[in-house]
Amino acid sequence: MVLKVLAASVNVLLPSEYYVHAIVSILVIVVVRAFAQGRTTNREREMHAKVVLVTGGFTPLGLTIIQNLAERGAHIIALSPNVPQVEILINLLRSTTKNEHIFADQCDLSSPSSIRSFCSRFKETRLDAIIFAHEYQHLGSIIHSQDLAKQRQDGSLASFLILTLLLPVLLVAPTDRDIRIINVVNPFYAAAAPSYSPTSKPSSLFHQEGWRSLQMVVFTRHLQRILDALPSGGQIPKTDDATIHVVSDKVQKSNIVAVSVCPGLTRSDTIAPLLSAVRGRDQSTFGFVLYILLQPLLRLLTKSTASAVQSILHVLFLPTPFKSTARQGTDNPEEVLKAGALYRECAVVNLRIPSPATADAEVPDDGELGGVHLGQAVWESFEGALKEWEKVGDEKTGCDNAEVDTPSSSG
Repeated sequence: MVLKVLAASVNVLLPSEYYVHAIVSILVIVVVRAFAQGRTTNREREMHAKVVLVTGGFTPLGLTIIQNLAERGAHIIALSPNVPQVEILINLLRSTTKNEHIFADQCDLSSPSSIRSFCSRFKETRLDAIIFAHEYQHLGSIIHSQDLAKQRQDGSLASFLILTLLLPVLLVAPTDRDIRIINVVNPFYAAAAPSYSPTSKPSSLFHQEGWRSLQMVVFTRHLQRILDALPSGGQIPKTDDATIHVVSDKVQKSNIVAVSVCPGLTRSDTIAPLLSAVRGRDQSTFGFVLYILLQPLLRLLTKSTASAVQSILHVLFLPTPFKSTARQGTDNPEEVLKAGALYRECAVVNLRIPSPATADAEVPDDGELGGVHLGQAVWESFEGALKEWEKVGDEKTGCDNAEVDTPSSSG
């Protein structure tokens, strides 16, 4: 009787002549959503006792990264400008992942003096990975018009400064240690690729975000060139253990691997900021309502943080040529991490970036991601901008100190 009533109800809501249409529609929705969520990594890696430094760890994507690494036993140091405010999150992560080795350390990425202070007191003798996730979250809104050029530049300079300060720690590590530097970039890099130049001034919001993303991609590739060119970078791990197999010193010349990763388009880190739907002083009621109304479509076409983190985990778990367990002569060699590459959907992106015209033909150019000359130009632009950033920071600190000292001196 119940089945008859149920069948009658279904026939009223959906006549039998529409069954085929309904089934096809459901299949299309399932396929589109599966495609939008992207690939899931098929790799795993033992992370116990591995020390991972994470920036942007208290964004939605950053928290998901920390949770995934903590569940695998990693020791995590997450940077935050205000440690007391995130203590409750740290305690919650420790409880849910059953990992007590999750810590927050004081570091304001908008302040060069704060970055230097953190790096100077960094006492860890071991560092296995650095994940720069603070530049992934979208900056700018289609609801509010804002000039965020300085904020974008400060984020990139923070990554550059941390790397230059911590690189000596990484270079003195044993050469058989697998160290990875991962730059997480936003998905709009393709908008800036056809006309990218370190000196260009993008106008539109998406072009600005793409320019920022592409700059870090080019920088990361050039960082790998520098690592490979260092004398210590040419040291191949010496071992008789068959589990450590060097594929070729032409594939990887350094035990430190730098890669860029694009997690794709996410609801919480891309769409919500784009619509000014993130809680804060810039939140828009219209944007928040629009974000809620668009949820059915967004959940179909954009990623959750759990899906977005898969590409990051993939480059963290993939074996490098130094650590590959593949045997020579096999028909199906094991996939290894490509140093300096840009990854998206758990695969290398073959992105073509025009190389700058140069008369210096003597310098060998690999042509990857804009080539050597573009990488040098980006590196030099970072060096120049860093000097100005630190100069302004010193002047601001001096002014703040003067303001504090004035009342007491007059009293």
